[in-house]
Amino acid sequence: MNMKIKPILLLTILFFLLKNSVVFSQNDNSKSTQNNFWKDVQFGGGLGLSIGNNFTNIAVAPSAIYNFNQYFSAGLGLQYSYLKQKNFFDAHTYGASIIGLVNPIEEVQLSAELEQLRVNVNYKDINLKDNFWNTGLFLGVGYRTNNVTIGARYNVLFDKDRNVYGDAFMPFVRVYF
Repeated sequence: MNMKIKPILLLTILFFLLKNSVVFSQNDNSKSTQNNFWKDVQFGGGLGLSIGNNFTNIAVAPSAIYNFNQYFSAGLGLQYSYLKQKNFFDAHTYGASIIGLVNPIEEVQLSAELEQLRVNVNYKDINLKDNFWNTGLFLGVGYRTNNVTIGARYNVLFDKDRNVYGDAFMPFVRVYF
């Protein structure tokens, strides 16, 4: 299967699952329905700052999920990062993701996240610019307690020659309030 078709197929399947897992009840009070929606929304994300010997990494990644029920949540995220190694390169990475979370039991969280990033790298020494799209499909499992999940995820679309990340396997800490 073509690599460009896989993310579209996966998004279609995720949309179908989301669409068919939600049941709406009839309610004449639209204000009550609106309040119920926001009651089930959680916000989270990440902030990162690394500064070292001629090295800087700044990252911002807000996200939000909607809890359909105690077992299933889905949401969207945004991401931006700036990475610089003085006199060598600088890079801007930005994009979005869609995530589905399944909690078969209270302590276990399974996740599938489709991420699309635009990468712009400027190599100083050789005066070269490299701009490309990076698609990742992460399948993960984690231990969940309250609003914090600690686990690992694996990028099934990982390409070692053309990727933002150094490895397909990554640990994570996920927090939603």
